[in-house]
Amino acid sequence: MTPDLDGRSMRERMLAGDPYLADDPELVELHLRAMDLTEAFNATSARDPQRRHRLLTQLLGAIGADTEIRPPLRVDYGSHIRIGARSFVNFGLVALDVAPITIGDDVQIGTNVQLLTPTHPVDPESRRAKWEAAKPITVGDNVWLGSGAIVLAGVTIGDNTVVGAGAVVTRDLPANVVAVGNPASVARTTAPGAT
Repeated sequence: MTPDLDGRSMRERMLAGDPYLADDPELVELHLRAMDLTEAFNATSARDPQRRHRLLTQLLGAIGADTEIRPPLRVDYGSHIRIGARSFVNFGLVALDVAPITIGDDVQIGTNVQLLTPTHPVDPESRRAKWEAAKPITVGDNVWLGSGAIVLAGVTIGDNTVVGAGAVVTRDLPANVVAVGNPASVARTTAPGAT
């Protein structure tokens, strides 16, 4: 099953969430640019935070004040990632930003977290032809994603929510909850000041 080609570029199709081909020359060039920047960022010294920040401002769509990302970092394009102020991203984030990834203020992201916007067709012929699509991910303010958590395409996580280590988030989570497991489910709600 071949998607209807309506005259839009593959990049336009990708950003609209419609099926597209990732080996399109424009997308390949944007991906290679991101690979160059992440390679440079991942090679920086912890003693050179200014260089790290400069590279991140070139790579990402936006990065807020006092936000720290520890290498290594892996992205598809980088430019579709927006992260707010005072957030902390520990080692090993994989943020596949085929669709927008929006991360709020004061977010804590543990080691080896994966934010995965791409989707692939269930139809074997479409998959063999290399069609894919994507859905955005939104992480609210003051969220904590525990180490090894995986957030899948199309998910929104509400403000102040905690996602336990190793959880796989397959659907939206409301604000002010703790969610654990595979698939992640709400274990309890949180009250202001709860530990």
